[in-house]
Amino acid sequence: MASICAPISSTRSTRSSFTTEQKLIIFGYKTNEVLLLKKNCSCSLRLRASSSDITPKMIIRQLADRHRRGTAIEGGGGFRQVFVVRQCDVGADKNVTIECIFNLLQDITINHMMSGINGDESGVSPGMLKHNLVWNVANLTVEVDNYPGWDDVLEVDTWITPSGKLGVQNHWTIRNLVTGEFQARARRRFSNIPSEVMDEVSQIFSEKKDVEEKCTTEKIEKLVDAKYTMRNLKPERSDRGTNKYVKNVKYANWMLEAIPEEILKDYQLSTITLEYKKGCRISETIQSLCEPDKDDERHGEDGSIYNSSNGFTHLLQVEGDEKNEEIVRGRTTWKSRNV
Repeated sequence: MASICAPISSTRSTRSSFTTEQKLIIFGYKTNEVLLLKKNCSCSLRLRASSSDITPKMIIRQLADRHRRGTAIEGGGGFRQVFVVRQCDVGADKNVTIECIFNLLQDITINHMMSGINGDESGVSPGMLKHNLVWNVANLTVEVDNYPGWDDVLEVDTWITPSGKLGVQNHWTIRNLVTGEFQARARRRFSNIPSEVMDEVSQIFSEKKDVEEKCTTEKIEKLVDAKYTMRNLKPERSDRGTNKYVKNVKYANWMLEAIPEEILKDYQLSTITLEYKKGCRISETIQSLCEPDKDDERHGEDGSIYNSSNGFTHLLQVEGDEKNEEIVRGRTTWKSRNV
């Protein structure tokens, strides 16, 4: 089982500097004294706080909060944000991509952590910053009922619930703000959380449960043989996240690379589940394996065989590794575009 927290080597600086051309104007920030000092053609912002140290970045963020669309709901136990689908968020079918949905979920989660427990721009808590820890996902499931299109206005809700003794779950729903149409739901689970971090996150726990309890996560068996395989998949520098490993959305894209063209042409992704085993480093080369459900195979007009239920089991593993070290196990299901 993947741990929620992992050490990172780099240290984070709490000091911000500004060029002489930049101006920082702060009016009446509580009772803290703000000093703007010029030295060697640069400016340094220093704070003397009466109760605790407050960094310049925290002040700037609070000043910008009035311009953010996100708002706390359910007494702080949840968070809501409005997004507009951009042209770059849609694919060839004129619907948002699964990558866009993953990014929306990540964006609102970080904003929730920042507003609820004073997390940083990586969504980590003060306790995690103290010990140089970052979040690692155990598993993630996304279910899409109806794909949004370009220029749609989406209302995304998120909330956090406890899971077991030392675990938490993120929950999300996506609705069309104008029509109220329900479009997607998702759930992500973390485990093995240090007690100090659990105490922090528990401040924003919600009593709300999973939406209709539809997002189920079943254990995924490891693939031994696979009908479809994509080799020599390599991450790029832009794929690296703040935890120094490949971003979660990249794993989803690699899984979909192995899906046969017959499915992509006539079907849409309905559900995707990722069960994380270890982080992928930039230097590693990945192999994507994909096996259709055996019980529902059918023959196409060209003699090809594919499954009528459109369910697939996936495996991402390190290529060239004698142990075939696992990165992610996955499951996808697909529905007809004509439905």
